[in-house]
Amino acid sequence: KVLIAAILVLGIHCALGSAAAVDLDLERATTAADTTRDWWQVAQLYQIYPRSYKDSDGDGIGDLQGIISKLDYLKEIGVTATWLSPIYSSPMADFGYDISDFFDIQPEYGTLADFDELIAEAKKRNIKIILDFVPNHSSDENVWFQKSVKREKGYEDYYMWHDGYVNATTGKREPPSNWLQAFRGSAWDWNDERQQYYLHQFAVKQPDLNYRNPAVVAQMKRVLTYWLDRGVAGFRMDAVPWCFEVLPDADGRYPDEPLSGYTDDPDDSSYLKHIYTQDLRETVEMVFQWRTLLDDYQRIHGGDTRVIMVETYSGLDYVMQFYGNRTTKGAQMPFNFQFIIGGNGDKNNTQLNATGFVKIISSWLSQMPAGQTANWVMGNHDQRRVGSRYGENRIDLMNMLQMFLPGVSITYQGEELGMTDLDISWEDSRDPAACNSNSDIYEQFTRDPARTPFQWSDEANAGFSTNATTWLPINPNYVTVNAKAENSTSPSHLSLYKQLVDLRKSKTLQFGATRYANVGDNVVAIRRYLSGEPSYVLVANVLDTSVSGIDVASAIYATGSYKIKLLNPQAKATVGDSVTLSNLTLEPYAALILESV
Repeated sequence: KVLIAAILVLGIHCALGSAAAVDLDLERATTAADTTRDWWQVAQLYQIYPRSYKDSDGDGIGDLQGIISKLDYLKEIGVTATWLSPIYSSPMADFGYDISDFFDIQPEYGTLADFDELIAEAKKRNIKIILDFVPNHSSDENVWFQKSVKREKGYEDYYMWHDGYVNATTGKREPPSNWLQAFRGSAWDWNDERQQYYLHQFAVKQPDLNYRNPAVVAQMKRVLTYWLDRGVAGFRMDAVPWCFEVLPDADGRYPDEPLSGYTDDPDDSSYLKHIYTQDLRETVEMVFQWRTLLDDYQRIHGGDTRVIMVETYSGLDYVMQFYGNRTTKGAQMPFNFQFIIGGNGDKNNTQLNATGFVKIISSWLSQMPAGQTANWVMGNHDQRRVGSRYGENRIDLMNMLQMFLPGVSITYQGEELGMTDLDISWEDSRDPAACNSNSDIYEQFTRDPARTPFQWSDEANAGFSTNATTWLPINPNYVTVNAKAENSTSPSHLSLYKQLVDLRKSKTLQFGATRYANVGDNVVAIRRYLSGEPSYVLVANVLDTSVSGIDVASAIYATGSYKIKLLNPQAKATVGDSVTLSNLTLEPYAALILESV
């Protein structure tokens, strides 16, 4: 098992001529005590946003048959498992995260028969399919909500209902609390038919389920079992921290949340500190129940381990609870969003230096419970693309880093190509996070730029669709940034990505120990090593200035001779060249992976 144990506080500062000092206070070491791993522990996971992946029927929207047609591509780039953003029946108020039927497929994506075909065809290629599970809410068009509105027996308390209060001064009825939704404005909305408010922490068409109702808990377990029966390998669980809210007081009142001080915009979710609506312990314990369900299913039905991946941007002290404890198993992969949140907290990391990179790596590895597996998420459908957040000169460097670190790598579609954000006009915006604002401020909320269609070729509409238009505009850079062109060109982002996939299959990267440090502001150095196997070292200059005379060997305790195994185009060197780790020169944004000889 992986033991994240040694934190070496050496307090040594070695002068390196004109180079910055090595700060070994930030060094961390991880060790591997055995060479046994479950399939997911060394997996290369890949997120597909189905609406934007491949359109098979010419309507400008991606679909399941489109994914099936590209399974050979996934196999070619080494994908172990792919998780699909929601494909369930939905009115598409939040593009599938508002589910009207948890047991069926959205017609524009296909049918249950298409899904079964996807499972079968993926299995032929040894690719597992993981579904996005949306536990916090449903669509207001879901039959459960419609029955709850009518107070039908068994559904009265399926959702979070409240009378609210009449303002003694105005005589008008007001919401039960000041709680805010993620997409701006009150989290409470009045239902005329039921004559009560319902809670929706996301869009008004996404009412929150009531997890304090055992019937809801049982229903959602039926949802999980249904899709397990259809062959999925596990679930990525959406917006998990919102599942439970604090209980009301003896008078039935919910407490107001305190002001955060982060913004003066009273409609912005960040206006409040969400201490009563997010990150409750009951939510962690619900994930434990879901893990038990998946483990029981495997014990009864056999097959490989079914996995849980948890989406949470909460503080790491809360995130780490999802792993479980000595007596209870939790999620195998609470998502590690530290490279998204970033070293400076504002998600724009184009100026992040080596100290910041090491801080990000250390934040996870130093706090992860012993015996657990790390995972590295660089991007997803809710965040600006890696090349836009970290800078286009760092695209290869970031892929090298993700593939080199210990544990699970998780790639969002298109990052292997170096796809970048497309600025979407107000008129073309589709994301409710943007559309619920206004034309002056929508760009600070929109998620559309990272959701543009996948760029398959330089053909019309990037080979994504034969339709005259697509649901979101396509980035004009598809003419050169596309899978077809990069497959036939070397060097390219895709060619390097595939080389990284091959290297990642080595025993050293799958089972080896890890030591890492920053060397001054410019250089990140990581060593992976395993007894009886070649050692590998990643050195990356993360800034736009050259460095020379860098002593990486002292920083990561590397001895012996090394040669270049892989490099990005910014590195002015050649594969096979010998390298002196105690006296390195690196061009701006140059990254090398070195192999011991």
